[in-house]
Amino acid sequence: MESILVFGGTTEGRKAIEALEEAGNTFYYSTKTGEQEVALQHGIRVDGAMDEEAMLTFCKQHEVGLLVDAAHPFAEVLHRTVAEVATGMNIPAIRFERIFPARTEDIVWVDGYEEVMKMEQVKTLLATTGVQSIKKLKPLETRGIKVYYRILPRESSLSLAYQQGATDEQLCFYHEGEDEKSMLQALRPDAILLKESGETGGFREKVQAAQALGIKVYAIRRPKTPEIFHIVNGEHGLRRMVERLLPAFYPLHSGLTTGTCATAAAVAAARRLLHGEMSAEVPVLLPNGETIMVAVGYGDDYAYCIKEAGDDPDVTDGIEIRASVAVSKDSEVRDEGIEIIGGEGVGKFTLPGFDYPVGESAINKAPRLMMKENLRELGMRNGKVTISVPMGERIARKTFNPRLGIEGGISIIGVSGIVKPFSEEAFIESIRKCMEVAKASGTSHVVIHSGAKSETFLKQYYHDLPQQAFVEYGNAIGETLKIAHELQVPQVTLGIMLGKAVKLAEGHLDTHSKKKTMNKAFIAEMLKEAGCKEEIVKVNGITLARELWGIIPSKQIKTFCRTVIRHCLTHCQSLVPHSELTILLIDDVGTIHSL
Repeated sequence: MESILVFGGTTEGRKAIEALEEAGNTFYYSTKTGEQEVALQHGIRVDGAMDEEAMLTFCKQHEVGLLVDAAHPFAEVLHRTVAEVATGMNIPAIRFERIFPARTEDIVWVDGYEEVMKMEQVKTLLATTGVQSIKKLKPLETRGIKVYYRILPRESSLSLAYQQGATDEQLCFYHEGEDEKSMLQALRPDAILLKESGETGGFREKVQAAQALGIKVYAIRRPKTPEIFHIVNGEHGLRRMVERLLPAFYPLHSGLTTGTCATAAAVAAARRLLHGEMSAEVPVLLPNGETIMVAVGYGDDYAYCIKEAGDDPDVTDGIEIRASVAVSKDSEVRDEGIEIIGGEGVGKFTLPGFDYPVGESAINKAPRLMMKENLRELGMRNGKVTISVPMGERIARKTFNPRLGIEGGISIIGVSGIVKPFSEEAFIESIRKCMEVAKASGTSHVVIHSGAKSETFLKQYYHDLPQQAFVEYGNAIGETLKIAHELQVPQVTLGIMLGKAVKLAEGHLDTHSKKKTMNKAFIAEMLKEAGCKEEIVKVNGITLARELWGIIPSKQIKTFCRTVIRHCLTHCQSLVPHSELTILLIDDVGTIHSL
C-alpha cells in the first residue's frame, strides 16, 4: 500500500500525526531540525531538510502516494518543493493550513521585509518574526531604530542569532504559556512586527496585547499557497481529504453527523437567498473552528445535503436533509435573531433530559450553534431556518429515538460534526443519553439489558417500570455501569443471558465476540464450583454457552446460576459502589434466575 509523507515541526504537524495514527498504517513524519518532540506509533520519523532531489528519491524508495505539507505558513521553499515533487510524480498534495483570523484595518499589512524598511515614526521595534529574519531587519538599526528580536530559547536559535549580529541586549525569549503583555510592558516598543502566523502561532493574542498597550502593529502577510495543493485547516478535514485522495490508507472512512448535513443545507440555502449562489459544495465551519467542504443540492425553495455515514453503521445513511431559510426583519425573533425549527421528519422531544424542553424540535444544542455561527458568517442576523427530513419518520423507527421519547422523526445531532467509524463510541454515547432520559423521567431504578429478547423478558418481570427505565448495553457492560455511577442511579438491575454471562463472570466487561470468546476451561471451573462434576466433561463438546441449559440437570440449575451471578457481581459491583446492584440471569425461554 502507498504511504504518506508529512512535513511538520508545527502544531499542525502534531494534529496530522494524531489523525493519521488512527489508520494504523505506516506514514513518515519529516522535520527540518528534529527538535520537535512527538509520539509516533505507526509513523516513522525522518529528520533533516530535503531538497527536491532528496524528496523525489525518498518518495520513490518508500512508495509515497500522498504528500502532506503541515509546515509553517512561511516555509515558502518547502511549499514550492513539495508542489514541484507532487507535480513531477503526479501524486496529490495536501496543505494542512492554519486557521487565520480575518485581516483588519487596525494592522499595517505588508508583503515582505522591503516594505518593513519603509516604516516611519518608529524608534523601537520588537520583531517576533523568527531568528532567520534578524539579518533582513539589520538595516533598520542603521536608521537608528532599536530592534529587539524575540526567538525560541534553543541553542541552535541562539547560535544563529549571534551569527547574524544580534547582541544579548537585543535578544528576548519566547516561553510557552507566558503572558504576551509582560514582555511588551517591559520593553515598551513603539511597534511590533509579526508574521501572519494564524491561531496556533498566537497571532491574535500578540495583536491584542500590543493594541491594549497602544503599540502599533505591523504584520507580514502569509505567502500564497501553490495551486496544486488541496487545502484543509483541521484534523477532521485532513482525514476526510486523505480518505478521498488515498482511500486505502484508512480501513474505515469517516462520515458527517446529521447536524453537519443540516448546517450544510442551511448554508447553501442562505447563500442562494442572500447572494444568488448555487455551488455544488459549501464551506461548513465545525465546532473546533476548522472548515470543511460539504456537497449540497437544491430544490425549488430549499437546499439539501445527503447524509454520509462513512463506514459507521447508521440507518440514516443516504437520507436527504433539507433546509429552508427565510430572512426576517423582526429583531425580536427567538434565539438571538435566528430561529431554528424542525419540519417534516424531524422529531420532537416528549420527555425531559435533553438540551431543550418537551415539545421542542429534536435539534440538539451543538447543531443549532453550528447553524447560527455559519449563518452569521454569511452576514445573516435575523431569520428562520426550517430543517426537514422527508424519510425521517420512517427511519426514526429503526433508531433509539422511540425509547428516548423523541417522536415523529429523527433527531439532528452531533457534537464534533464528524462521525468517526467507531460505532462503539457512538453506541456508548447513545447509552449515556438513554440513561440521562431514564433519570430525567423520575425513575430511581434502571434496568440494563443486552437487546430486544432480554428486554422483553425483563419488562414482564418489572411490569411497573416505565419504558425509559430499560436501557440497552449491547456488549458494553462496563461502560454502561460506569455511566450509571456517574449519573448516580440509585438502583441498577443487570439482565444478562448465559452467552454473555460466562464472559462477564470471568471479568470481561465488554462481551463482544470479536474481543472475547467463550472460555470452556473457566466454565468447567464454575461447573465444578456448583457441584456439577459429571457435566464438566461435556463442556468441550459445546459450541454455544446456551447449550449448557440442556446439559445441567434441572435440580442443579439454580446452584449453577447463583455461581455465575456471584462471579459477575465480583467484577461489576465496584463499578457502581453507591448503587444497589442486582444481576438477573435469563434463560432462552425467559426464566429469570437470581441469587
